[in-house]
Amino acid sequence: MSSPQANAAPIYGYLAEFDDKDALFACAKAARARGLTEIEAYTPTPLHGLPEILGYKNYVPHMVFMGGLIGVLTGFGLCYWVSVLEYPLNIGGKPFNSWQAFVVPTFETMILFASLTAVFGMIILNGLPQPYHPVFNVEKFARCSSDRFFFIVLSRDPKFDLNETRRFLAEQKALSVDEVPH
Repeated sequence: MSSPQANAAPIYGYLAEFDDKDALFACAKAARARGLTEIEAYTPTPLHGLPEILGYKNYVPHMVFMGGLIGVLTGFGLCYWVSVLEYPLNIGGKPFNSWQAFVVPTFETMILFASLTAVFGMIILNGLPQPYHPVFNVEKFARCSSDRFFFIVLSRDPKFDLNETRRFLAEQKALSVDEVPH
C-alpha cells in the first residue's frame, strides 16, 4: 500500500495567511526552529529582520564593492593608458603619470560600475523578471500588496509533509492555510 503523500498531486507548497506582522514573525521563527529551510514570506511592506529569520543572505553589498573596485581599476587604468602609454603630452614638464588628474575619472567609473552592479545584481538575485509564480494561483494572495501577510512552506523542503505542514501552519494562528498548485 502506498502512502497518501505518494498518491497526492504535486503541489508547490502550503500558503498561510496572517493579518498582522507579529503573527508572521512568530510563524517564521517557529518554522526555522522546526528545521524548515525552504520557506518564503510575502508582505505589503518591507519588514526589518524578516530576511534574517528566513535565512536569506544578502550578497549585494559584496557585489557592489567588487563592482566599485573593478570601476576604480578600470578608470585609473584607462587614464594611465591614455596619458602615459598611448597619447602622452608634455604639459609644463609634469610627469605623464600625474595621478592627481586621474582622481575624478577614477571616482566616476567607480560610481558607475558600483551602481550598475547593484541594479543588475538585484535583478539577477531576485530572479527577475518573473511574470508568473505559483502563489498567483491562490485567489487570496491578491491582498498581499494591500493588507495581508503570507508565509509559504515549499514542498521541496526536506521536512515537508502534507499533513504535518498543514497542521503546523494552522497551529500558528493563520487566518487560512491554502494549498498552492504548481
